[in-house]
Amino acid sequence: MSSFGFISSNLEIKFLILYIAARVVEPVPFETLQELSMCDGGVDYFGFSESLADLVRTEHLTLADGMYAITDKGRRNSAVCESSLPYSVRMEAERKLALCNEQLRRRALVKTAVLPRDGGGYEVSLSLRDELDELMDLRLLVTRQDMALELQKRFRDRAEELYAKILADLYEHD
Repeated sequence: MSSFGFISSNLEIKFLILYIAARVVEPVPFETLQELSMCDGGVDYFGFSESLADLVRTEHLTLADGMYAITDKGRRNSAVCESSLPYSVRMEAERKLALCNEQLRRRALVKTAVLPRDGGGYEVSLSLRDELDELMDLRLLVTRQDMALELQKRFRDRAEELYAKILADLYEHD
């Protein structure tokens, strides 16, 4: 384990992982949990991996379909132990969590799918929601898969902007 940082033991890494897992808005894969946990020089890959496996084994976290989620047991223990984490580590974790949770929430609101059609071509399904309702559900037909994938990518990257442009174009007076 690295000698630089406030985290100095596997127990503290476990506290940090539980702290993060209790605050992330949905189950996340290993890589996301690892990225969020690398907020102190004392956390290294091997210590993180070992601690994460222990938390699953002790049923503080669950692992299903490659996604980690906190259990009630983990949430209770996290609440008890979070004050053991240094303030600066918690603040850095909170900063990273804010960005991650924003991305997770947005991903939940922007949905896309590419489906091959029996008669040829591809259907690109694009939808945008807000917290209350579906704002837009658009289905496009294209002839090639590369076109479909490009439309899917562009919509994911700029869904809100595209929605605003469609509304502006529909409201435009000649």
